[in-house]
Amino acid sequence: MYERLRFVVALLVIGGAIAHCQEAAGPSAPAAKPVIDPYPSVAQVEAAMHKAVSFARTSLSFAGGYATRWSRDLKESRTSDTSGTAVISIEGPGTPVMGQQFLRGWEITRDPLYLQAAREVADALLWTQLASGGWETFHDYSLPAARKQHYRRDIEAGDTDRGQRRALSTLDDDKTQFALLFLIDFAALPENKTDTALQSALRFGLDSLLAAQAPNGGWSQGFSGPFDPAAPVQKPSLPADWPKVWPDLDYTGYYTLNDGNLLSVARVLIRAHEVSGEARYLAALRKLGDFLVLAQCPEPQAGWAQQYNLRMEPAWARKFEPPSISPLESLITLNTLVEIWLATGEERYRSPIPSALAWLETSRLPGGSYARFMELHTNKPLYFVKDTYELTYDDSNLPTHYGFKIDELQGNLDDFKEAYRLTREERLAKLKPPTTPKAWLSKAKGTARKVVIALEGQNKEGFWTDDNVYEAHLFVKHFTAMANYTEAAKAAGPLFETLRAAK
Repeated sequence: MYERLRFVVALLVIGGAIAHCQEAAGPSAPAAKPVIDPYPSVAQVEAAMHKAVSFARTSLSFAGGYATRWSRDLKESRTSDTSGTAVISIEGPGTPVMGQQFLRGWEITRDPLYLQAAREVADALLWTQLASGGWETFHDYSLPAARKQHYRRDIEAGDTDRGQRRALSTLDDDKTQFALLFLIDFAALPENKTDTALQSALRFGLDSLLAAQAPNGGWSQGFSGPFDPAAPVQKPSLPADWPKVWPDLDYTGYYTLNDGNLLSVARVLIRAHEVSGEARYLAALRKLGDFLVLAQCPEPQAGWAQQYNLRMEPAWARKFEPPSISPLESLITLNTLVEIWLATGEERYRSPIPSALAWLETSRLPGGSYARFMELHTNKPLYFVKDTYELTYDDSNLPTHYGFKIDELQGNLDDFKEAYRLTREERLAKLKPPTTPKAWLSKAKGTARKVVIALEGQNKEGFWTDDNVYEAHLFVKHFTAMANYTEAAKAAGPLFETLRAAK
């Protein structure tokens, strides 16, 4: 589970840092930082973990679900799109990502608090699951908002006529994927094998995800039902002429690679196959890999677009996402293909890598950064003018809400190249947990400083704030560090106690 959690946490930061809210100071002043041992005891760290989840469950949760931030007076919950007193977020680091932390805590400590908190997360996800099988960005339990959606539980009650209600499951920013990943792991616990409601909801969600896979193997950004089986299967083409002004069209039905959504879909399929052994998940994974091979744009621009229309042409999405070839999405796609290669052992999924790496090298900007968008045919970097969103080659006046230039991509690309040299067996070996107490001790040492920071920053309630706002992303960051440290310290056994005594 450690590797799966690391993947979930990593996906939360794809595309940029989380924006923080500014809020006036609350009634309680920050306490002086406690003096923390450089290698805290397991008991101290487990107590801090318990305190954090106790506060989250009793003070931040609504109906078992979680927003992503909360005002210090707890009168308002916030997600990326809305705020209120009865809202939860499906998008990370909200409900399903919080649930993954609780599962991690249960796995390591067997503290029943974590199992109960995870069960409540599952209850929230089952209640908010749409009739199309997935989830939206957030859920508002208040009326009339809650009446506007058509749910799986409506179908179970015989209410099958959707009418004007919404049921658009979204794969954008990994929302449905995170929910399914949590439910797969939660349903796999021995305690839940006979929970028919849970197992039925999970099966419904996975069935719906598979039905939404297009004939070419891709997925659109969102789905309300099965994909059209008559949709054509064809290679991408770059139109000679394309609109330079945003056309404001519905793009949710386009084949979408933006922000790594198909990487997380691949992880859902891999995990579902690991747990169930059902061949259909591996078949869908292979089909996804075939789509990514198919979707590689023709040389010399042998990368991938953020999204393609049904004619497999790069297309507009939001007003700041033009038809283009994207270095970021291309590198994420390469990583997705590697994940599929590791799962299947089939070499064809690595065939696009050499030409894609060659294109990425030619697309690097002076100074070593990359533009998010490279123009079709010319391979010139594309930008937008702040406020007007006029398409331009000039990067001097960019909007600040989006990563139009990516400084860290070269480092990620270098890491990919280094790993590309390894065999499949070597890559798989690196994914395995340590096997000796000495190796576990090394992992505990490597995590210790993060744990000290977590303990120093934990407030009297047991949680973490930024600008006087309770932040779910800080909980995920610090709880992950503490869980990893606790696991490693326990596995290191007497070596860890010797280390503490020496320090």
